[in-house]
Amino acid sequence: AGSVRQLDSRITAQRPLDIYIYMLGYAEGQATPTTHWETLAYLRSLGFKVNPNNQRVNTIEQVAEYYQSWLEKREGLPYEADGIVVKVNALALEAQLGDIGREPRWAVAYKFPAIQGTTRLVDIDINVGRTGTLNPFAILEPVTVGGVTIKHAALHNEDDIRRKDIRIGDTVIVQRAGDVIPEIVGPIKSQRTGEEKEFSLPDKVFDKSKHRPACPSCGAEIFKPQGEVMYYCSNAACPAQIQERLGHFASRGAMDIRGIGKAMTAILLKEGLVKDMADLYYLKDKQELLLKLDRIADKSVSNMLNAIDKSQDRPLARVIFALGIRHVGEETAAILARHFGSLDKLAAAAQEELLKTSTIGPKIAESIMNFFKEEANRHIIDKLQQAGVRLADDNLNIKGKLPLDGQEFVITGRLDSLTRQAAEAGIKALGGTAKSDVTRKTTYLVVGAEPGSKLARAQSLGIKQISEEELLNILRQGD
Repeated sequence: AGSVRQLDSRITAQRPLDIYIYMLGYAEGQATPTTHWETLAYLRSLGFKVNPNNQRVNTIEQVAEYYQSWLEKREGLPYEADGIVVKVNALALEAQLGDIGREPRWAVAYKFPAIQGTTRLVDIDINVGRTGTLNPFAILEPVTVGGVTIKHAALHNEDDIRRKDIRIGDTVIVQRAGDVIPEIVGPIKSQRTGEEKEFSLPDKVFDKSKHRPACPSCGAEIFKPQGEVMYYCSNAACPAQIQERLGHFASRGAMDIRGIGKAMTAILLKEGLVKDMADLYYLKDKQELLLKLDRIADKSVSNMLNAIDKSQDRPLARVIFALGIRHVGEETAAILARHFGSLDKLAAAAQEELLKTSTIGPKIAESIMNFFKEEANRHIIDKLQQAGVRLADDNLNIKGKLPLDGQEFVITGRLDSLTRQAAEAGIKALGGTAKSDVTRKTTYLVVGAEPGSKLARAQSLGIKQISEEELLNILRQGD
């Protein structure tokens, strides 16, 4: 992915990129096969590269046999493989099964065991997260696992360390979870010498001058909420928290401010140019100070300020996610944005109203309410509003919902007056969802010229079909 995103195509051209096609996303002009297996053969006949190791099986026992065979042969593959994917063959069944969010019901990953190695646990240190969590991590003697040198590994929380009985000085088993994230499986107790030390987070962060556990970043008191496993820093102005929150706010899935990475946020905080995420929008008034910073070129400052300026018009869902409310991820943020339509309405929502929102339970509702009760958070939102950041979505109806909220569209055939991408963007802008397959949940099938097999599926399921002109009339609700 990094190679494809390279701005310099000459660098990309030097890399031996290759691809296997594993699915047909969209086709028009003629009928396509009705099964996944036949579709792969069809793609191969068109000249696409399809993995020669694909196999069609008839029983779950054959799936297990196929898995076991590649578990034994995986090292011989000329690429990394962390498991197999088992799919339903009939595309009609695939459409009927549908998906949950980004998780399909018609396919499942059957993972291989992670590749493991052993090394010595040198120490356990603490990171402070953006919500104030004190996150222990392992410092390891470097070890190579699956071609990657690992020096640090996740330890999750103190309870997990105790459950696994991991001690400083242990020889430990290390693996890459999902062949990506380094983690410690457990200690090799037979190799203990008696000099290993048990870990306790409060002891690790104990402030001797004040005789109490303290945040390793700011020295504030730490606490552990009842029923939770994590310790938290009690200081909302903790520098480590602020740096993490700034990084999250500027990240690609949030406000997408290019140039505001970990190094830049550290510099801005150290120099006192920002104290919270809203201060980013006031950096244009401090351009002279930015230009005086070491190792920061004029062009970098200009690009960063332009990126900050462009981010002011991000959709409400991105803003909600960027605020870093506990338990509110990208999908939940999008649901909240569609339901409430503005940050003011979300901030004023009572628990009863929050619980009426799709997928919002008591835990998330309480977290949202607690976030907006904090005076520091309300102050940040006021500063964002004064800076011109868009805190509401357009095209809201009287109830605060978007016109197509809860409606699902599928498009088949060629559209003449707009591209498929533009049509789907218009649907999403009005709160609807655009899917690639017809299911029982589909509200409308938009039928263009030369429609494909989706039309027959919609007819068999009794899904309403509309023309391109009817879709345009619907989209004009946003004009």
